[in-house]
Amino acid sequence: MPLPQKPVASPFDAKTQAIEVVRNIDLRGETAIVTGAAAGLGVETARALAQAGARVVMPVRSREKGEKAAADIRASSGNNAIEVADMDLADYDSVRAFAGRFVKSGAPLHILINNAGIMATPERRVMGNIESQFGTNHLGHMLLTCHLAPALLKGAPGRVVELSSIGHRRAPVNFEDPNFERHPYDKWEAYGQAKTANSLFAIELNRRLESKGINAYAVHPGGIMTELQRDMSKEEIKAFGWIDDEGRVNERFKTVAGGASTSVWCATSPLLASGGGVYCEDCNIAGAVSADDKSFTGVRPWAIDPDAAGRLWSMSEKLLGESFTL
Repeated sequence: MPLPQKPVASPFDAKTQAIEVVRNIDLRGETAIVTGAAAGLGVETARALAQAGARVVMPVRSREKGEKAAADIRASSGNNAIEVADMDLADYDSVRAFAGRFVKSGAPLHILINNAGIMATPERRVMGNIESQFGTNHLGHMLLTCHLAPALLKGAPGRVVELSSIGHRRAPVNFEDPNFERHPYDKWEAYGQAKTANSLFAIELNRRLESKGINAYAVHPGGIMTELQRDMSKEEIKAFGWIDDEGRVNERFKTVAGGASTSVWCATSPLLASGGGVYCEDCNIAGAVSADDKSFTGVRPWAIDPDAAGRLWSMSEKLLGESFTL
């Protein structure tokens, strides 16, 4: 059974930095994979895991940026077991190749953090006719996770952390037209759908693998200024109130290391040892809220609906052209 979708007695909160979460955590002998670790949240997530002693593998699209980030992590953590590999989530052959190499190596995998993502992009297509945000943020990570399943099972007990967002509030998954083939493209609807899909994937993955020792969690990292906003204009970012006229970041935003803290908490916290299948924020399990909730916390019903999660899995298998019997 999944954990209840309600907060627990976490010693951490919205102000916690990733390094604080692992202060009393020992990950020596464990292997973690963190996607999107060449910049932003991924770097700080990988840094915290490295600080705790884990071997960290960083599959990245830009080898140059990945190697630079890895060198920085090695220097700051004193951990030399930081590895960079090539992978592009929008190129499914690349995803299969990376996962295949890792599984073939025989190494167990204890932590998988699906951190990489894109946001509010102009209309683009990947792998033929798949909308890019859905195809990269959700389908690419589903493909990666399912192909890494043998290594995860070998390393059980283990955890999978799926980066969602408060952006899930913008849209549920449109099961009739997920790729905007029959209705006009809207970049924020597409982002909301992708982030809802990330959460639902964690729910269904947890259902399938919990009995085998693998738990999955969806995470809203909080508001952070990173390269995620690269497809937005400065005027648009200002209109959202994320920066002021002088370019100063909204004081409600977290540091990058603060944004990484909930991912690290989900990957390591003893408080979550008894299960998964929940959406988390601010180093805690989020509260479930109504579909019309106006606050800036909590998870809406469509992002944790087990029936929608199962339906998404089936639809995603068809889009990927593969069936996964996990």
